[in-house]
Amino acid sequence: MRQTAASICTHFSRKAQHYDQHAGLQRAMAWRLARRIAALPMPAGPMADLGAGSGLVGQALQQLAPQHQLLQLDGSAALLQHNPLAGSTTQRLLWDLNEGLPACLQGSALLTSSFGLHWLSRPAAALKQWAKALAPGGWLVVAVPVAGSFAQWHEAASRAEVPCTAWPLPAASELLQSAGSVLALRHHQEMQFSPRYGPGGRAFFRQLQQLGASYSDHPPLRPGQWRQLLNHWPADEQVSWRILMLLAQRPGEQR
Repeated sequence: MRQTAASICTHFSRKAQHYDQHAGLQRAMAWRLARRIAALPMPAGPMADLGAGSGLVGQALQQLAPQHQLLQLDGSAALLQHNPLAGSTTQRLLWDLNEGLPACLQGSALLTSSFGLHWLSRPAAALKQWAKALAPGGWLVVAVPVAGSFAQWHEAASRAEVPCTAWPLPAASELLQSAGSVLALRHHQEMQFSPRYGPGGRAFFRQLQQLGASYSDHPPLRPGQWRQLLNHWPADEQVSWRILMLLAQRPGEQR
């Protein structure tokens, strides 16, 4: 598990300098989360962006509700170095979320995460742990790609009779059940986005590489298998993402 987490961080770290310029969907979701957060009644307690990366959620929230200061927590030192909100040791924390949450986040008013939860070894278990760390009245606000994403990739792999090396994504139902066992689910929505990447699949894979999001725990395809995959790629330039947005609150009176 630690080796996999380190490999994922290495992929993101190598592309940290250019992450923001390729993160169109991630930026759009960050703004959606920030708008939701800005409207919430917030109890006292720490606030953190888990898997903050380059700080897209925090930067959007800074413009909408500057009173909310989010601890920027991530496993990649390189991404934190390119995060304008992580300028001091009190504003950033280098941390592997597979190891749980740091003690400083117990009794949190807000834990948010965008495009980070699915990279953990046990996303549903991690989500439940985050939920238990909230203060009474505290909020969990998450956006995460879920199963059903990348239908074109799975279809092409099936037609080409080659393995699909996409990173396994959690089921939305499993995440909702996990969060709902601790929290009151105030809003949840599974959305589909279909950005255009260009014909043939190459542009899509290039985009994943430019983001640092190309890690897979599958053995890499051989050159012949890549050709087969791309030869069977759908003609449509779009690739679909399914994103779960979740807002949930810890029951109990706010302190």
